[in-house]
Amino acid sequence: MPWTQHTLQFAAKRRGFHLVTHEIVAQIPEIGELRMGLLNLFLQHTSASLTINENADPDVQVDLEASMNAIAPESFPYIHTCEGPDDMPAHVKSSLLGASLTVPVRDGRLALGTWQGIYLVEHRNHASTRRVVATLWGE
Repeated sequence: MPWTQHTLQFAAKRRGFHLVTHEIVAQIPEIGELRMGLLNLFLQHTSASLTINENADPDVQVDLEASMNAIAPESFPYIHTCEGPDDMPAHVKSSLLGASLTVPVRDGRLALGTWQGIYLVEHRNHASTRRVVATLWGE
């Protein structure tokens, strides 16, 4: 299979960790055609993140959000404040979690572990639509 690339759109979400594994798979039907490959996901924003974590217990999402807020609180004396008090903490959180993921594909499915899911993490209080460039390659 040749390389393929999609720009995935995600509607604006509230601040927090949002499981998007099924949305990603639904927007990239070519995944089902691969025996073996790689999917790279790149988020085109600096105040949100992508991460892989447990997908079974929703308490994990709550605890992760609380932990991120403790690591990069809005009350810290940031210099960059022109876009609101949630902006610079969002940049810090994005740098910590990252803007890209690479996930193996095996037998037409993402080769995630049993309890793993892909999260779009929104760090802003009032977010906009988010875009992810998804690049897929395999055979």
